[in-house]
Amino acid sequence: MSESKPTIGPVVLASHLADGAMPALSEMEFALTVLTNAFQRWMVRCMAAAGVTGLAPIDVHILHAVHHRGRDKTLAELCMMFNIEDTHVVSYALKKLESLGLIETGRRAKEKTVRITETGAAACRRYREVREALLVSGVRALHADQDEVSRIAALMRALSGQYDQAARSAVTM
Repeated sequence: MSESKPTIGPVVLASHLADGAMPALSEMEFALTVLTNAFQRWMVRCMAAAGVTGLAPIDVHILHAVHHRGRDKTLAELCMMFNIEDTHVVSYALKKLESLGLIETGRRAKEKTVRITETGAAACRRYREVREALLVSGVRALHADQDEVSRIAALMRALSGQYDQAARSAVTM
């Protein structure tokens, strides 16, 4: 008589959530949670290796967003870009980045804007160099298909809309 091996799969955080109609979504949620934590840890350490210490993950995000395309950004634009409802989170990050001389404020009509400073742009360039050397080279060694990575990113953006809609519905309950 042969012993049967236990079935392994899917890898989820909470089996009671995977018991529903779409277990793969629970698998995706757990993977996203683990990826988010690893990504946030990476951003902070990469920026430290680039010479800027003491930043939180959101600060790193905001710094790169302010640098993006070399145009001034408003608080509302940054909140919209990252789907952040609490403007205080972004406002605090902006104050922190400004105090470090990485960004500076300006005006567009009556709106306050922020722009990258040369110090901030240099930090972003160093971050990119460290990222290319330590992260991109490792990911390329996995032979990940870039089209598949882009497809997964598109799926994640689409799922964010589903989570937003579900969150709005949950508020009405």
